[in-house]
Amino acid sequence: MGVECFVTGGTGFIGQHLVAHLSAKGHTVRVLMRRPERLAALREQVDILGGNATQVFAVAGDLERDNLGLSLADREVLRHASVIFHLGAHFAWGLSVEHSRAVNVEGAKRVALLAAGQKSRLVMIGGYMLKNHEHLQRIGIDPCYPQLTDWPAVYRRVGGYEGSKLEAHFATLEVMSTLDGEITVVHPATVCGHSRTGHILDGQPLVALIRNLVQGKLTAVPGTAEHWLPLVTVDYLVELVAVCAFDPAMVGQELLALDDQSPNLRELLAEVAEPLGIKSPKHHISLRLLKWLLSIPPVAHFLNTKAEALDFIQTTRFDTAAVEQFAHRQGIAKPDIRLALQHTATFVNSYCIAQGTAR
Repeated sequence: MGVECFVTGGTGFIGQHLVAHLSAKGHTVRVLMRRPERLAALREQVDILGGNATQVFAVAGDLERDNLGLSLADREVLRHASVIFHLGAHFAWGLSVEHSRAVNVEGAKRVALLAAGQKSRLVMIGGYMLKNHEHLQRIGIDPCYPQLTDWPAVYRRVGGYEGSKLEAHFATLEVMSTLDGEITVVHPATVCGHSRTGHILDGQPLVALIRNLVQGKLTAVPGTAEHWLPLVTVDYLVELVAVCAFDPAMVGQELLALDDQSPNLRELLAEVAEPLGIKSPKHHISLRLLKWLLSIPPVAHFLNTKAEALDFIQTTRFDTAAVEQFAHRQGIAKPDIRLALQHTATFVNSYCIAQGTAR
C-alpha cells in the first residue's frame, strides 16, 4: 500500500533515484521544486530510472524562504505526508559561509519544523564525515556537546559546504528533539554511479576524479597507499534510505551507508581506467603538497577542484557492521563496488566524448 512522501532535493542525483525508487513501489511522491515547470523533465528522468512518473508531483517552494515558501493549499496537501525525505542542499566547493548556511543549515531547520509540526517522520541525508570522530575532534566539534562548537572556526577549517552540512546535522537534531519529532539520519559515503548502468550526474565528486583521469590531468595518486575514498552505489544507498523510512526501529537512529569493500585510491583509479583502456597513475603525491598546489588559482582551475575536496580522501576506517546487519535483515543485496566503478567510468566517459572533453 503506497503512502504520501515529500522529498526535498528530488531533482539532484540521489534525489532522482530516490523518487524513482519510491514511485516504483507505489508511493505518491511530492517534490519541492523552485521551478515546478520542470516537473515534466523530472518525470521523464524518473521513468528512465525505472520509476512511475504518474506518481510524481511538484510542490512550488524554496529552502531559503520562510515556511519553505509553501502556499496554504500545498501545506494542506503535505499534511498527509507520512515521511519527509530531506536531501536538498547546495553542493559545491568554494561556497561562501553566508550562502551555504542560508540553504543547507536554515533550509534543513525549516524542513525539520515542517516535519515535527505535522508529525511526519523525517529522513535526513547527512554525510559520512559525521561518523569520523577523529576528524570532528580535529576541527573542534564534540558530538556530545555540539552547542559548544565555534562554528565560524569550523567553517574556516573545512569550507562552506562541509561546514554547513555538519552544522545542519546538529541543528536539525536539536529542532526534532525540542519538538519531539521522529527522525532517522542516513550518512552516505561518496556516491558512486548506479551499480548496473553507471548512471551519475555531472557535479558529483567522483565524476570530477574520473574526468581528470580521462583528460590526463591526474598523473599521481593523492595521498599514500593507505588513503581511500569511501564509496556507496546510488542504488544501494537509495534502497537503504527507503527501507529506513518505513522501519519503526530506525526512529532516532543514524545509519552509515558506506561500502567497506571500497578500494584504496590507487586501486579505485585502476578500476576506473581499465574499461576506458587508459593508464592509471602508480606514484603518489602527498596531500599536503597537493593542497599547496591547489592554493594556486591556475592549478585549481586546471584540475577543476578545490583543496577542501581533499578532506574526503582519508585513511580512517569505519565500522560498517550496523549497515551490513541492517541490509541483511531487510534482504538488501550490496552490489559489487568495483564493477560499479567500471560502469560509472564508462558512463562518465560517454558524456565526456559527447561534450568533446575526452582524450
